[in-house]
Amino acid sequence: MIVAGELAPGSRLPKEEILAGQLGLSRNSLREAVRALTAMRILITRQGDGTYVSSLEPHLLLESLSFAADVSQGQTALQLLQVRRLLEPQATGLAAALLKPQDLHELSNILNRSRTVTTVEEFVAHDIAFHLRIVEAVGNPVLSMLLQVLSTRTQRVRIVRGSRTSNALDNAHQDHEQILDALRSRDALLAASAATVHITAVEQWLAASLTDDTPFQAVED
Repeated sequence: MIVAGELAPGSRLPKEEILAGQLGLSRNSLREAVRALTAMRILITRQGDGTYVSSLEPHLLLESLSFAADVSQGQTALQLLQVRRLLEPQATGLAAALLKPQDLHELSNILNRSRTVTTVEEFVAHDIAFHLRIVEAVGNPVLSMLLQVLSTRTQRVRIVRGSRTSNALDNAHQDHEQILDALRSRDALLAASAATVHITAVEQWLAASLTDDTPFQAVED
């Protein structure tokens, strides 16, 4: 009913017995569905008033996915990273023609600051800022939020700590410089390729870690 537009954002759901009849569900099944949709921020329940369709704004709907990404383990974490690999390089390529000179200057500043950090958490904060600044140039807030959700701060800290290689940060810095060089050149294909290489390297490490003796899920934040 929501997908069909019969219940618009902010609409109050019919009474339980009526809605159950309309949908051909038992009342118990309907309650379970309502609980699930409430957890996904599609519905909101107001005590003593009823259940309503939420505003359906992207940031609300992505909050539940953000939590799932934060606690993701093993294959689920890998699958989220694979989705990021499909989306972010395309956004990076588009950004090559859209970034303003001040954006490129700020990206350079972010990379310079990232080289002076002393903790993984600080590096990850700059890593997120770098990629987000690029994606935001595309001008699609939903895409920006989705990519943030697909690779949360918690998950990135796990990956950097879990890589257990002395040159992990150096490799990341080099990847970032290659992305920025392509963006400065306004070369969309090269920018997308550099972003793909960067994310694929992380994906390959994570895939390998799922089969060794110190799996991703054992890495503590």
